[in-house]
Amino acid sequence: MDVVFIIIGVVFMLMGIIGSILPVLPGPPLSLIGMLFLQFQQEAPFTTNFLLIWTVITIGVVLIDYFIPAYGTKRFGGSKFGVLGTFIGLIVGLFFAPFGLVLGPLLGALIGELIAGKSSKQAFKAAMGSFVGFLLGTFLKLCVCLVMTYYFVIALV
Repeated sequence: MDVVFIIIGVVFMLMGIIGSILPVLPGPPLSLIGMLFLQFQQEAPFTTNFLLIWTVITIGVVLIDYFIPAYGTKRFGGSKFGVLGTFIGLIVGLFFAPFGLVLGPLLGALIGELIAGKSSKQAFKAAMGSFVGFLLGTFLKLCVCLVMTYYFVIALV
């Protein structure tokens, strides 16, 4: 039976890595589920504290991933309208995944800045901040998934 749990865990770990790059799948939660499947073996490889820490990290990364595009917009000179546009674009983009999750915040920031009266150059700069934030969030999710995969593999060896 251990083999079945290991195979299911491997599938979830791979889906987690893919999901950290593709906005449609929730990467870190899938990788965490993969780690949890290893716990069903005869000898559980992880301590409860270890899994609780990774659960907190996973929740934190998922939350950060939603806020980092707005932070990027602000860092690139965006106004409150641009930040609000980023959030609205993110919510609307959820309905048009996967491309909507990338384009929604970018277009939301752009439109928000144009409504605020910024020049198209300033608005585009703020929108690019949203995109950079998206890339940073993706990188962060990928790093977390890869570290979880490392612990998964070490537990198997």
